[in-house]
Amino acid sequence: MPIMTYSKAINQALAEEMTRDENVILYGQDVAAWGGIFKVTDGLYQQFGEDRVFDSPISENVMVGAGVGAAIMGLRPVVELQFADFLLTAGDEVFFKAGMWRFMHGGAFKVPLVIRAPSGGSGFGPEHSACPEAFVMHAPGLLCAVPSTPADAKGLLKEAIRLDNPVVYCEHKLLYAMRGEVPEGDYTVPFGKAVVRREGEAVTIVAWQDMLRRSLAAAERLSKEGIEVEIVDPRTLNPFDRETIIESVKKTGACIVVEEAYRTLGVGAEIGAMLLEQALPYLDKPFKRLAIPDVPLPTSQHLVNAIVPSEDDIYKAVKDLVS
Repeated sequence: MPIMTYSKAINQALAEEMTRDENVILYGQDVAAWGGIFKVTDGLYQQFGEDRVFDSPISENVMVGAGVGAAIMGLRPVVELQFADFLLTAGDEVFFKAGMWRFMHGGAFKVPLVIRAPSGGSGFGPEHSACPEAFVMHAPGLLCAVPSTPADAKGLLKEAIRLDNPVVYCEHKLLYAMRGEVPEGDYTVPFGKAVVRREGEAVTIVAWQDMLRRSLAAAERLSKEGIEVEIVDPRTLNPFDRETIIESVKKTGACIVVEEAYRTLGVGAEIGAMLLEQALPYLDKPFKRLAIPDVPLPTSQHLVNAIVPSEDDIYKAVKDLVS
C-alpha cells in the first residue's frame, strides 16, 4: 500500500468521490484556487473546475444552510469550515436544520451533507482549537467521524460522502502531516465500528486522533515495565461502538478515556455512564478520564502543555490505576 499523509488521504478521498459521483461538490472559505488554509484541497479546483469546487462568503450560517438546501435537492455537498469551533457559529443550520429536518419532514428527503471540521491542535487560541465532538454526539440526527490515521481519514470520508444523513467529519489539524499506509481503490470504513489499535490485559484506554497517538506512545513506555494496555479507537462517535469497548473492559477490568476536549459532560462522561449502566460487574478499578479542565484554551504553548493530556499524563494515570 502507498504511504501518504493524513491530509493527502483526505484530498484523495475527495478526488475519488468527485470522480465517482458528479453530484459531489466542495466549497468553503479559500478551498478553491488557494487549496484551503491547510492546503488539504490543493489541486481539486484545477481538476474539477469552478462549478464543483468554489470559495464561499465568510458566513458559516450561509455555508451550512446552502449545503442543507443543496443536499435536499439531490447534490452531495462537502462544506469545509476553516475551524471546527465554527460549528457553533452555524449552530442553527448544523444542529437544527441539517440534524433534524429529515425527521421533521417525515423522511420525505435525504440530507447527504458532509461538514469538514478541522479540530484540535490547541495553540490556535480559544476560538480556533476546539474538539467539539461532544456537542455533535449530543445532537440528534448528526453523525460524527473522528479519523485517527491516514487510512481512516480516507475511508471514513468516502463513507461519509456516500451516506444519506449529515456527517460532521472532524479532521485533526496536528495529524495533517502524519504518514501511514493508505489502501488504494474503492476503500471505505464503515461507521460504528471501533478498532483495537493495541492489545493488552492491564487497562483499556479509549482514545482517538492526537490523544490516540499520545496513548500509543505511553503504551510503549508501559510495555517496557511489563504493563500491557489495550487501546481502542472508536473511529466514529455517532454511531458509537459500545460493544467493542465493553468487550475490552471485560478483559482488562479497567478503563481510561483520553480526550482533547473539556472534561465536564465530555465524551468520556458518556462512556463512563455507559460502563456504569452496562458493564459495572466487569470493572475492578475506578473509571478514569483525562481531559482538558473547564478553562478557555490558551494560545501559549507552555499553557497548552499544562492542560492538554500528555504522554506523561497518560503514563502516570495507568501507573496509578494498576498500582
